[in-house]
Amino acid sequence: MSQTKTVEISNQMQPMNKHKELLRVILAVSLIIVGITHFAIPAPYVKIMPPQLPYPLGLVYLSGFYEILGGIGLLIPPVSQAAAWGLIALFIAVFPANINQAVNHIKIENIPYSESNWFQLIRLPLQAVFIAWAWWYTQPSDREKQASLIPKSLIPKELQW
Repeated sequence: MSQTKTVEISNQMQPMNKHKELLRVILAVSLIIVGITHFAIPAPYVKIMPPQLPYPLGLVYLSGFYEILGGIGLLIPPVSQAAAWGLIALFIAVFPANINQAVNHIKIENIPYSESNWFQLIRLPLQAVFIAWAWWYTQPSDREKQASLIPKSLIPKELQW
């Protein structure tokens, strides 16, 4: 790829990169909240589990745990790239539940329009958006700007990210 083409692509991405860390925090907090709901109100998640999978409640708890862990991991710079890869794996792993909900038209109480075919069909490609969003954080970030739960001064210099 020519240097001109690289600069052109970089300039097109500039508006998004400007908000990369804000979007990291939004994704992380969203994952933590949704992960907590897997424990607080697991029934809707159990309801959409494919019947072929064993231990649906256990799998709901497991996915909730990894959503919380991934959300926290995105905000710890030395492990944020690994956390993003883990989230991609998680988003792929839970996709069969989304397919099951769409194919079997499973309505979730307290979620408006969840019985709608449109809602269920839109939900499927939305998983690709989550995968792309997480993938963005598998790429190196600006050390100075990266959002962090831990003060960067407390992160040992030996831990490169």
